[in-house]
Amino acid sequence: MRIQSLGVIDDAVVELSPGFTAVTGETGAGKTMVVTSLGLLLGGRADAALVRIGARSAVVEGRVAVPEGSPAAVRAEDAGAELDDGALLISRTVSAEGRSRAHLGGRGVPVGLLGELAEDLVAVHGQTDQQGLLKPARQRGALDRYAGDAVAAPLAKYAAAYRRLRAVSAELDEITTRARERMQEADLLRFGLEEVAAAEPRAGEDVELAAEAERLGHAEGLAAASAAAHAALAGDPADPEAVDAGTLVAGAQRALAAVRAHDPALAGLADRLTEVGILLGDVAQELAAYGDGIDADPLRLAAVEERRSVLTHLTRKYGHEPAGGPAGGGGDGAGDGSVAAVLAWAEAGAARLAELDGDDDRIGELTAERDALRAELAHLAETLTEARAEAAERFGTAVTEELTELAMPHARVTVDLRRTEVAEGADGLEIDGRTVAYGPTGVDEAELLLAPHPGAPPRPIAKGASGGELSRVMLAVEVVFAGSDPVPTYLFDEVDAGVGGKAAVEVGRRLARLARGAQVVVVTHLPQVAAFADRQLLVEKTSEGSVTRSGVTVLDGEARVRELSRMLAGQEDSETARAHAEELLAAARAGAE
Repeated sequence: MRIQSLGVIDDAVVELSPGFTAVTGETGAGKTMVVTSLGLLLGGRADAALVRIGARSAVVEGRVAVPEGSPAAVRAEDAGAELDDGALLISRTVSAEGRSRAHLGGRGVPVGLLGELAEDLVAVHGQTDQQGLLKPARQRGALDRYAGDAVAAPLAKYAAAYRRLRAVSAELDEITTRARERMQEADLLRFGLEEVAAAEPRAGEDVELAAEAERLGHAEGLAAASAAAHAALAGDPADPEAVDAGTLVAGAQRALAAVRAHDPALAGLADRLTEVGILLGDVAQELAAYGDGIDADPLRLAAVEERRSVLTHLTRKYGHEPAGGPAGGGGDGAGDGSVAAVLAWAEAGAARLAELDGDDDRIGELTAERDALRAELAHLAETLTEARAEAAERFGTAVTEELTELAMPHARVTVDLRRTEVAEGADGLEIDGRTVAYGPTGVDEAELLLAPHPGAPPRPIAKGASGGELSRVMLAVEVVFAGSDPVPTYLFDEVDAGVGGKAAVEVGRRLARLARGAQVVVVTHLPQVAAFADRQLLVEKTSEGSVTRSGVTVLDGEARVRELSRMLAGQEDSETARAHAEELLAAARAGAE
């Protein structure tokens, strides 16, 4: 992942090399072109003063190569951006009124998103712009990567135990804090289940009782209707003169029977009349039996209605919620539930009650598991602290040695590993008789401290170094951390401020070493530093009356020697300066190998 190009519309396009790029030029020119433009692309604050007088807006564009699946690529794609042949196109427009717009991969995005991507793309180190490793959280992460497997193995176990502890604690808190609510829910369920059990409803019983009640309520009418229908079919014994359907059908059948032999069609009709007569006889018998079975029993009707009332009460309370619904039912009183729904509620309620009644046992299990996890985390946290302390000692020694070669011979860098105690009863881990705060990465807080000279108290590196020293301190830190910190691009703004001679050569050598595993861009005014670069860019300002433009030139061969001569002696054509520049380039090439 690296920045391929950085362009400012109407001025210049800066092509950046994969390794070490040195940006040189008149004082301030390189910084304005590179540092400010890159800051805008990374979500920095927009300032209307950046827009040329008379122009409507200023536009900065960048092309960043990002591997597929990298955090920056995934975050950009989540925002709707598209990669262009493995590269991410970023642009920022600042209007003359100070408003700004950002585009990422052809899609308009909030400026804040560029700031999110910046942490995965570039670490900026300058006299006023410090990012990356100045953040304590990132310092601890970089220290862990520097320590390697000594921290990675116990940290993985710690993280797994920590996640499990969070889950167990959440479940335990949910059970205990809602104990009263759960007790009330259990009481309601128990009452409802007892009420259902006392009624002993059967599936389909409500339908059967509704039919029986309908029949008993109209018993007299049903008996009279069945008697009248029977008389119409089979005759009325009390009225011998009455004509019934059975007699008429029998007469019709006899009339046809006498002549059926003469015509098969008529014979068929005669047979059908015979069937009708038989059917009428069967129906008449069933009507007689039905009439005899009809009994207007007021007592039975009262019993049926009372049972229906019991079932209706149950369905109103418990027949409206699906299985697993709220305790106690909670129907709307419309009475349109069913006994089947009541039985389903009772089944789900019994299961839920068993779960609630098992809370005491579950609380005991969770409490025991929580205590065991806390003990495991405390042990793993101590292991992590020991591994980090060993790595911190090695790291501090290595950075201090680097600073000796960077014109800070008396400076000393250490890593402060500390723990935060919490009040008694607060959530923490018991370690060495103390209750300390803990998190997903352990109990340690790590911070880089700098003592710039003997007798000076160690202070955080952002406060312990002067403006000219801070970039050198960060360079030493980055060189030691090289390969551990995942940021692929480093931008150093005047990292050589306040140094010269041999120290400047050492700055250049270390930048070249850092560039072996990452992209390094340095704004410098020292030829000793620029000589170590894989590519040197010259930024020049030209004035055309009222308009000033910045141009960028890639320096190769003779042009690079002339620029180094200018940087050494202020004279491009000085033979002495040219000889010194060529010697410097040769020494840098030899020293970088």
